[in-house]
Formats: sequence, C-alpha cells, structure tokens
Amino acid sequence: MFLRNAQPLVIVALLIGIVTGSMSLSSATMVSRATRQGRFALSYRVVHGWPVLPEGYALDIVSGVGVDSHGNVFVFHRAGRKWPSTGPLDTTPISRPPVVLFDGQTGAVLAQWGADRFAMPHGLAVDQRDNVWLTDVALHQVYQFTHNGQLLLTLGTRGVPGNDSAHFNRPTDVAIAADGSIYVSDGYENSRIVQFAADGRFVRQWGRKGGQAGEFDLPHGITLDGEGRVFVADRANARVQVFDRRGRFLFQWKGAEYGRPFDVAIANGGRAFIADGGDIPDDEPDRSSVVVVDRDGRVLERFGRYGFYDGQFFRAHDIAVGLDDAVYVGDASGRVQKFVRTP
Repeated sequence: MFLRNAQPLVIVALLIGIVTGSMSLSSATMVSRATRQGRFALSYRVVHGWPVLPEGYALDIVSGVGVDSHGNVFVFHRAGRKWPSTGPLDTTPISRPPVVLFDGQTGAVLAQWGADRFAMPHGLAVDQRDNVWLTDVALHQVYQFTHNGQLLLTLGTRGVPGNDSAHFNRPTDVAIAADGSIYVSDGYENSRIVQFAADGRFVRQWGRKGGQAGEFDLPHGITLDGEGRVFVADRANARVQVFDRRGRFLFQWKGAEYGRPFDVAIANGGRAFIADGGDIPDDEPDRSSVVVVDRDGRVLERFGRYGFYDGQFFRAHDIAVGLDDAVYVGDASGRVQKFVRTP
C-alpha cells in the first residue's frame, strides 16, 4: 500500500520541480520524508504460520504481549471476556487460562496459566528475571508472577478503584526498570503514571488529564529504554511522551507519521516500535500499522495496514521486540503476529 502510493507522488514532485526550475521546500521535504520512512523498501515481513495453535483452540482479543530472555513469547488474551459497550466491567474471574506462552521459533504452545484469576486482561511485561507482570482493568490491579505463573506481588486493591498510592482505576500497562522499579500507566480513568520501588513501596506519581506536556489522555502503553527513560503511549492525545525516571518531561513524538500510539517498545540500539492502533471509527475501514522510529524520533518505516490477512491489523493493541529484533504484535482481532527483518 505505502510502496504503491508513495513513489508516484515523489516522482511527480521531482518532475514538477525540474520543469519549473524551482523545486519547493514542501516537495523537498516530501522526498526526504518518504525516503526517511523507508516507503520504497520495507524491511519487515510477517512470519506465516506463526504461532501454531492446537486444533479447536483460538485466541481472543490479544491485549498484551512480551518476550522472555529465551526468545519465547507471552500473550495475554481475553479468553472469551467482552468489554461491554455500556456499564461496568464484569469482575467475575475468567475460567479459561488467559496467559499463553509460545515458542518464539516454532510458535508451539509451551504453557498456559491464569485461569480463575483475571477479569479483564490488559497489559503485559516481562522483566529482566523473566517474571511476568500483568494488569487487569476490571479488578484495578497490577500483578507480578514467576515465569510459570506463581503470584509474587499484587499492587492495588481488588475491585476497588481510586487514585491514591494504594489504588488504581483501570490500569493499562506496566514497565520494569533495571533496578526493579515499577512504572504503571494508570490510564483509563486516572491519566497518570505511578512509580513504585522494587518491593512495591509507592515512590511518586505524575500526570493528569489534559493535552499539555506531562498531561495524558489515556496513557495506554509504557516502556523504558536502556537509559531508563520512560516512554508513554498517550493514546487519545495521539503521541508518545518521554520522561526521565523521575517523571520530568523530556520530549514527545506527535504527528500524522506516528499515527495513534496504543503501545511502544524499544529494541536494541534504541529504535522504537509504535503500535498505531488507528482511530476506531464507527464505520470501517480504519488505519492500523507499526511505525519504526530511530533514537532521534525520525520515522524509518511503517509496515502493515488495516485488514485481516497475514501482515495486516484490525487494531494493533500491544507490541514487543525480542533480543533478535523479531517484532510481535498483539491484535484486537484475536491473534498475535511475528515479524522479522528481511535478509
């Protein structure tokens, strides 16, 4: 889609500039931007046939995805639970296990756990010790589990919303720093980031609802880079905001080329991968893709588009990058897809 659309526009702009003898600044910018976004040669391709689901088994809405140190992939899906169009969220525990571990290479199911514990799965992160962190927006809690599903730590009060140090209100995602510090995007109602020490002690919070720097309108995804900077997918504001580890605003990425960030992941070398979940219009089609950004915020490429075929997304909801640079995208259509760089 982008290959077919972008190249003719650039050629036309160049020809107009040559004929008139005065190529405009906007045309030059368009050529530079198209080249910079990699629209002439996308470098990521989908891995067909990954994952391999058992016969008769299907994923539901995939809200969270993460990669462990062995390159295996955790998926957090809703396992039949639906988000109602109106009214409160169901807090009845889901009877099916919503956490699934896939072999990163073969796509085979390695493990499943979490039955009768969660009510509305949302965010997932894997820390440096391969512990698994999960958020539940119906129960207003954040959890730390061992790799095989043993509960280690719970933050928040089960089923009780709030905006103080002991409560969340529909927390969306969690990220863990190298020193064990915990960062929670408390997103759907509170529009804030909450930081805890490794043992769960409250440290600080920042943000409020709004559109200015340091404010949020549905902080939906959160991650940290190797320098400890905090990247927040500020979904309804259609931007990624970046803070230091103490919550001081550093800069933001905002503009049509970044789309509407639902989540952001950081790869080796500092490249960022943004899950553009689209605008969720009343009528289809929408827009959904992955945006690749360098350390300086320059868009390198965009891959995927709206759709239901391999390599396309209904709504890219969560994203993770492995140590081998493989990219995994959790989709609200009820699947997870793997992408690798083209040799």
